[in-house]
Amino acid sequence: MKILLTGATGYIGKRLLPILVEKGHDVVCCVRDKNRFYCPDELQHKVEIIEVDFLKKESLLQIPDNIDAAYYLIHSMSSSSDNYDELEQISAHHFVERINQTNAKQVIYLTGIVNDNSLSKHLSSRKNVETILGTGTFALTALRAGIIVGSGSASFEIIRDLVIKLPVMITPKWLNTKCQPIAITDVLEFLIKSLLNPLTYNQSFDIGGPDILTYKEMLLGFAKAKNLKRWIFTIPVMTPKLSSYWLYFVTSTSYKLATALVSSMKVEVICKDSGINELLNIHPMSYEEALSRALIKVNEDKVASSWKDSLVSGRFKNNISKFMKVPKKDCFIDRRKMEIINRDYTIDRIWSIGGETGWYYGDWLWNIRGFIDKLFGGVGLRRGRTNKHSIHAGDVLDFWRVLYANKEEGKLILFAEMKLPGEAWLEFKIIGNTLYQSATFRPRGIWGKLYWYSVLPFHGFIFNGMLRRLIK
Repeated sequence: MKILLTGATGYIGKRLLPILVEKGHDVVCCVRDKNRFYCPDELQHKVEIIEVDFLKKESLLQIPDNIDAAYYLIHSMSSSSDNYDELEQISAHHFVERINQTNAKQVIYLTGIVNDNSLSKHLSSRKNVETILGTGTFALTALRAGIIVGSGSASFEIIRDLVIKLPVMITPKWLNTKCQPIAITDVLEFLIKSLLNPLTYNQSFDIGGPDILTYKEMLLGFAKAKNLKRWIFTIPVMTPKLSSYWLYFVTSTSYKLATALVSSMKVEVICKDSGINELLNIHPMSYEEALSRALIKVNEDKVASSWKDSLVSGRFKNNISKFMKVPKKDCFIDRRKMEIINRDYTIDRIWSIGGETGWYYGDWLWNIRGFIDKLFGGVGLRRGRTNKHSIHAGDVLDFWRVLYANKEEGKLILFAEMKLPGEAWLEFKIIGNTLYQSATFRPRGIWGKLYWYSVLPFHGFIFNGMLRRLIK
């Protein structure tokens, strides 16, 4: 079968793709920018990649007519736009109009559980999208999930950040709200077993694990899994805005995502009916087992995808291809070079930079810069990186975005997603026996120029020190 996969670069899409290929399907992946889509060599013979922006109706003509089914995995919850709900509806209308013209028999939509009359903006938007998709001539299957627990999921990362960093937590009262978490493994099984299954046509299903827990119990459950003692006290006076700032400064989440999450976490998300479990013969695992599996993946550095690699997790809004060629005109450039001793060693060092490894020199200064970025509403350093030793175009790397990564060529280009009065690139490339390191900054107005000259005194020892340690 030929399956259309939207959101192919997202947290769910990246994990669903290899399963679909393993099942023998040909997969058409919709991406906004081919340059930030990494497809492993073993999958390429079954994968077709097309560039589609669902806000631009004409781009949907790239979708082939002979698809049999489609997955709709698009959302904009952490988008920097305040009217993300309107954008989601426009995308859904464009999608329905185009899929109606194809041979698709079914669309599967992964959404959120909606069982409260007073929905958050996020959940209300997801419900509206489901309504729009239901107007198509195809059969719609809506799978409604609450908190998804898996290595790299936003929920797991936030829980981990809070528990690891805060032995004592003074928390908002919504931590007593109940939810029904589900493991990412089970979500993927529901998505696969629903595909072209007539029993699921034109229906909506709530999917969840066997445990109904408060967010406080989920935090304490993580602490238990890590053998940590944690004390959590809830208070009624913390406003939604304060709660959002609390999440933003302690965890790796963006402020927009923190705001959306706080709004949603005030609403109970519990499955009304678990009949789909028997229908598809699926037995979801417990929260404890889901945590255990996620922690194993993290410890083994086998995180298949992370919510942070989504473009909307930072300030990067454009196609990567527009920034891959580092500019020179009207730019300030700090160039350094040094002869390498062992090419493989240096490349391994470059490919391991950032995250838990750090920046090899002056990490305390990098940490201060990350904290300042957080104060001004930026992404900070807490995003880290998805894997410790592998990098692909589109990945996040602390407050940078990977634009280009080619190990054989020995070239890595990063674009800054921190708050800046301009645009910045950091480039490493090996030519012959020499490592070239360049920091490029294109200032925006007088403030950009003042910024460059204010940080210039630090460049000498930070970049020289980093360069030396990439080699020796």
